[in-house]
Amino acid sequence: MLDFTLLRGLAADDRRTLLGACTPRRFDRREVVFHAGDPGDCLHLVVSGRFAARVPSADGDTVTLGLVGPGETFGELVLLDAGRRRSATVVALESATTLALGGAQFGQLRRQHPQLDRVLNDLLAASVRRLTELVAEALYLPVDRRLARRLVALADQYDGAIPLTQEDLADLAGTTRATTNGVLRRFAGRGLLRLARGRILVQDVEALAALSR
Repeated sequence: MLDFTLLRGLAADDRRTLLGACTPRRFDRREVVFHAGDPGDCLHLVVSGRFAARVPSADGDTVTLGLVGPGETFGELVLLDAGRRRSATVVALESATTLALGGAQFGQLRRQHPQLDRVLNDLLAASVRRLTELVAEALYLPVDRRLARRLVALADQYDGAIPLTQEDLADLAGTTRATTNGVLRRFAGRGLLRLARGRILVQDVEALAALSR
């Protein structure tokens, strides 16, 4: 059984009952799960693949707030406040599967297990910290360091072969594709990575980590 962060602290029987009430969902690469502004009626427990949460920037570009992978959850925020709409667009970065839990089941789960609210508070606090770090990076770190940080993190998640486009990486670092392309080519020229079709192959994680500091 996958160890979902949201369900930690629940008894095994309770977890099985809850997961049995979920609806399996499959998403193709680049498929949108929901758009910002959509009404929300469920949360998603990620079984496989990774998803990007994105919001539009003031100049019409897209900013990626973060990636969500196996064992993590997205879409729960809208269920905590009736009437709210989705605050971000979520897109599958690769073929992916989730377990969708409806709002009614989620509400029942919270009533039966009050300790779940503590887990939710921890998840939301972690999200706020991550967003604060992103804002601080965008204001104070040069783009080379931001991109190096993203590459190090992604190399760990994808075992060195990052199946994302340069546009995806640009969104994650809060910069443009053209700027990202220039930085990646400089990194490639130094032997830190290799650019392949639809993938970025990291060859020297330690050197990238040094550049990210």
